Amino acid sequence: MPHPAPHPARHSASRARAVPTALAVLFLAAGCGAPGSGSADRAPDGRPARELSAAELRAAAVTDADLGPGFTVTVVNPGHGETGPGAGREVADKPVCQPLLDAVTPAGAAVGATVGPGQATPYAETDLGVAQAADPAGSLYGGLLGYRGDRAERLRAELEGLFGPCAEFVSTSPPPPAEKGKGVGPTRTRHRLSRNDTPTPEGADGATGFTLTNESGSAVLAQRAVLARVGPALVVFSTVGVGAEPAPAPDERVVRRQVAKLRAAQRG
Repeated sequence: MPHPAPHPARHSASRARAVPTALAVLFLAAGCGAPGSGSADRAPDGRPARELSAAELRAAAVTDADLGPGFTVTVVNPGHGETGPGAGREVADKPVCQPLLDAVTPAGAAVGATVGPGQATPYAETDLGVAQAADPAGSLYGGLLGYRGDRAERLRAELEGLFGPCAEFVSTSPPPPAEKGKGVGPTRTRHRLSRNDTPTPEGADGATGFTLTNESGSAVLAQRAVLARVGPALVVFSTVGVGAEPAPAPDERVVRRQVAKLRAAQRG
């Protein structure tokens, strides 16, 4: 986490980019079972949804051509935001909410790493940014996450169970490395989690929308995200708002195109 009163624009961009990477460690309960060789889900045409290789998952990410004029897509390396590894782990005052913090902060997250009993990152991940020339504030940060067996659905189900107990909670994080030794103490941040009504895109097996706020000192950051399951993989897109500026809903056109392209790749 940044120190109190971070620069709003810089803080918002780094935290938004953190969402897809750290969603990799979201909510996998202990004892969720060994990795399987495939998913029982089937595409609308009845064929099973195939687990993609890392290269295939990357190839399934939307491109400028898929979205049309006005959109610019950039594939980024996971886990390289300003608040990345070394910034220290946020600790929630409610243990049940800790996986949520691990989902939206990238401290220590890495593809293939084991975070704790039963918690594992996906076997493959592709992160991307989608900029819109006509609406710079509506730029999206997204990710495609590949899981084994039924872990993607277990993850989304765990998220659904957090809206009650984690509607409000507080976290504490150590100062960033650059501030250590300068008398800067831990940062306490208040969080609010709320559900957003989100239709399930055609071709997806389910979708969940949520907004998470991070209130630290004078800085208020809101992240709005849509998480959709497509067979054994997850698609997540998020936007960010700072202060009185609300986080816009992720562009439905982008979400739909990404779901459709991922589903088509799973059929191949």
